[in-house]
This record gives sequence, structure tokens and C-alpha cells, in this order.
Amino acid sequence: MTETLTDPISATRETAPDIMGVVAPSDASTQPVTSQAPQRRKKDRFATVTPVLEKLFELYPHLFGQHFLPLKLGIFQELLAAHPTEFKRDMLKVALGVHTRSTRYLQCVAAGNKRHDLAGQAVDDVAPEHVFLSIVELHQRRQARTAEDLLPRLQRQLVAAYSASGLTRGDYLSRLPTLEDSVAVVLDEAMMEVDLQRARHAALVKAYQGSGKSVDDFAADLGMPAGQLRAALKQARAA
Repeated sequence: MTETLTDPISATRETAPDIMGVVAPSDASTQPVTSQAPQRRKKDRFATVTPVLEKLFELYPHLFGQHFLPLKLGIFQELLAAHPTEFKRDMLKVALGVHTRSTRYLQCVAAGNKRHDLAGQAVDDVAPEHVFLSIVELHQRRQARTAEDLLPRLQRQLVAAYSASGLTRGDYLSRLPTLEDSVAVVLDEAMMEVDLQRARHAALVKAYQGSGKSVDDFAADLGMPAGQLRAALKQARAA
């Protein structure tokens, strides 16, 4: 984990396998778990930082309690400053790494929830690339536990994430690391679906704006619900 807690993935690069096809250094600690020794090390590390995690829960139940929330960037330094005698730097770093690599934490990031400060106030959006990385990491964890093909589910989630980002294809891809081929294919299909939807919406909005008609009349001419047209217009204004 970087000291600024920049993302849920780098938070525990030191204990995690190569994540989501991201090209990682050829270090034994970053390779997939193939024996029980790394698993034991992870369990031992978790046991070591359990008191720190319990203290974080005690102090900030709204962040580390039953429901997790994405943490603001720089919260590591804020915790050290707020509790100089409560936490040791290295132990807090590892504890936050364990926390931000947990499935529950990745789920709250993948959902696109805002980052929160120590007071529990929403302060920033989670970066689109962090949403993407969390979605794919969760997919890989689920896929490892089942023979069912979960790629269709992954594609639906990536459609929603890319659409919500509001970014162009080029801008979105520029934020992402190198991906495994299977993930890259699914992402490409998801982006094609969203780009097609955006093109249709843009054509619809342009036609409406040139019609000189009311929303209700234009929608009636096309045989579509007026609410659908209003939603497209609202999305266009937001863009």
C-alpha cells in the first residue's frame, strides 16, 4: 500500500498475486498462490494486524464497521496525525492494506460509492480505473470458486462502469494497466455496447433539437415513451 492509499489494488501489492492481468514485477511475492506457504504468511499477517483493525473499527465504525466505505486518498497520513500514539506506522500501513484488499471493501469501490474522510463525509469520486480494477478483481475471485462462466456478468458490470465514467473510449483505456486477453476482450465488447448507446442517444437528441416539437409530441411521433426521451436529453445535458 502506498502511504497515500491511492487505490485498492496497490494497497497490498506486497501480499497480492498479479491482479487482473496487470503486469507486475517478477517478484515471488507478486505471483499467484501455488502453495500453502504464501497462504500461511497471509494468515499470519492478518493475525498480526487484527488489533489494529479492531482499533480502527472502534474509532471509526462508520468506515470500518458492518458497512465499508471507500477511503479518501491520504487517509493513512490523517490517521497517523490524529492518533500518533495509537498506531505504529508500519502496522497501520499493513492493516489498511489488508482492509482495502478485502472483498467487502472492493465491493464498495466497485459499486462506485464516493470516497469518505475520517468524519464519514463523502469527499471525492472513486476514479474510474479503481472501479474497473475492483470489478475485475472481484470477478476473478468469484471465477476461481466456480466452473460457471461469469464473463457475461463481468461484461454487464463493465458496461455500467464505463457508462457511468462519462469518459471517451480513449480516455478510459488510457487510465488502465495492461490486461489479460480475456478481460480485454470483455472490456472491448462492453465499451462497444456503451458507445453504440451513446451514438443512438446523440442522434436522438440531435433529431429532437431540430424538430421544433415538444418532448411529448416528438416522442409520440417515434412511438417511444416520453420519459425515455427526457432521460436521453438529461444525459446529454450532463455530458
